[in-house]
Amino acid sequence: MKPTPTLAADAQATRQVRVYGRVQGVGFRYATVQQARRLALHGWVRNRLDGSVEVTLQGSAQQVDLMQAWLQQGPPSARVERIVAAVLDHAPVFPNFEQYSDA
Repeated sequence: MKPTPTLAADAQATRQVRVYGRVQGVGFRYATVQQARRLALHGWVRNRLDGSVEVTLQGSAQQVDLMQAWLQQGPPSARVERIVAAVLDHAPVFPNFEQYSDA
């Protein structure tokens, strides 16, 4: 179950990223959670029905940029073909980094 986030009171960088390629069934979500927590990011990751992985990243601009660079490669078992990223304005504040159920 997703936690109900509150509205952001301060300015944080929040980015929505879709990762395409061989990214499901290879430990991508697990590795994403571990890397995001190492970078002290907040947000979530989940598989999409189209075979992509969707990630919401929230933290300092530098943290988000580092994580986006990591997503372009992913874990060793993945084969990332491309990513699509968009800045989210007026994003809710996420309390930590979670792995959500498939969407």
